[in-house]
Amino acid sequence: MLDLLRDLWDFMRERKKFWLAPIIVVLVLLGVLIVLAQGSAVAPFIYTLF
Repeated sequence: MLDLLRDLWDFMRERKKFWLAPIIVVLVLLGVLIVLAQGSAVAPFIYTLF
């Protein structure tokens, strides 16, 4: 996992693609939110966002 993050950071730094960082962070946070809320009472409210 650390190798993947290191390679991703090296790619963004070498090719000046720092604008990808916020997109990746938002996608990861949405994925974590969906996984954590899958079995809770909050799930119906999250699904209405999409």
